[in-house]
Amino acid sequence: MPATPREAASVFADLADKGAHDAAVHALEKAAQIIEDEAKRVIGTYEYGWEPLKPETIARKAADTPLYETGEMRDSIEHYVDPDRLKAEVGSNNPKALWHELGTVTIPARSFLMGAAMRKETEIHELTGVTVHGLITRSLRTGSPVPTPTVTSPGSSTAPNTGTARP
Repeated sequence: MPATPREAASVFADLADKGAHDAAVHALEKAAQIIEDEAKRVIGTYEYGWEPLKPETIARKAADTPLYETGEMRDSIEHYVDPDRLKAEVGSNNPKALWHELGTVTIPARSFLMGAAMRKETEIHELTGVTVHGLITRSLRTGSPVPTPTVTSPGSSTAPNTGTARP
């Protein structure tokens, strides 16, 4: 255990050489996947307290499923992690996603991306806290390098360009 603030600062500086960057990328990947999964899951439900669909919309769709008609918009939700900038984005390249996320003159806002990020905020904080705590504890106890985690969540190869929610 470091005895002085200078020693503690040295431990934090050493983390960069012991896998902290790779652990941060791994945590971002997991956080973005959590938000992507939640945004996809909530489409077609009223779990976020959205304004009900109009009766004529329900009649046209033959279902009371907000934001869900063909699955095309839901399936367009993806995430991207930039390991060099330590940045993650979750979004959709479907123009309808932006209309529904923010609303229009005729469509009420039904924020499924930001709603997902907000609903999963505590889970993501816990995830990143556990990651950082593990790095620091391992470094303090053993002084050995932190093993690099393996990213197992699937991710997209291109950055979404509309309606992003950042973990």
